[in-house]
Amino acid sequence: MPTKEIILEPSTIETIDTAIFNLINEGFDLHTSTNTGFKKVPVLWISPERSFNSKDKDIRDSVGKLKLPLITVERTSMSKDPTFKGGYQAHVFPEINGPRGYKKHPRLLSRKISQQTTRKFASIDSQKESEQQNYPTSNKKIVYDETYGPIPTWLNVGYSIRLRTEYQQQMNDLVTPFATRTGNINALIATHNNHRYEVFIEGDYSQGNNVAALGEEERSFETTINLKVLGFLLGDGDNEEAPKIVTKQTIVEVKLIRERTIVGDTKPWESDDGDFREF
Repeated sequence: MPTKEIILEPSTIETIDTAIFNLINEGFDLHTSTNTGFKKVPVLWISPERSFNSKDKDIRDSVGKLKLPLITVERTSMSKDPTFKGGYQAHVFPEINGPRGYKKHPRLLSRKISQQTTRKFASIDSQKESEQQNYPTSNKKIVYDETYGPIPTWLNVGYSIRLRTEYQQQMNDLVTPFATRTGNINALIATHNNHRYEVFIEGDYSQGNNVAALGEEERSFETTINLKVLGFLLGDGDNEEAPKIVTKQTIVEVKLIRERTIVGDTKPWESDDGDFREF
């Protein structure tokens, strides 16, 4: 059965943002009752320019007002906190000198025997010892394929989830899953490109309703839920000067090459071969 190889995708800031957006849009998949039936609440990433959002007919009506209910996701903070980190905590200084040095890849991800290269060394030793290839012999030149990758750099990333509705019942429908989905704890997992990020939902849900003002403006209910995400970065992104994942073979034999005197050869393009010594 052939071995299944998994390609490790880079983990960037955009990867973390996508994982959180997919968690809210697809993971929670919030629905509520509206004037047109029970529908999914659209989720909007708050980073696009206002000129783009103002022309989006899916979230605004004919006069430019937002169509409620609506959920927005925004990245509000990002810090490198040494006290808030994952399982791989130690830093390994890479070997940067010599022919085996790679500045950005100090972590060994996998190590397996290279059967094809090891077979070649065994065949050569068998030919020398028994004058027969593929003859059973004691082979000590075992070559390994080693895969190295960068050590994850942990980040504390904060996100703000804003729920906006026209009716109190709609707000109750949207807030409830954030409290019940994780049970009696406040942590869950967000994934993207085979990367997993721990997400912590803060227990304080701040509300910004305007129903108490009794003004003429359109009433709305707004609740803000803050997320604390333990994210990590792999490599320098587009500024990486070397490949993010490197596979190299171990060294089992070192050979030194020296020049030799050519004897017994002739120069057919010249009449005088005195410079070459015959055997």
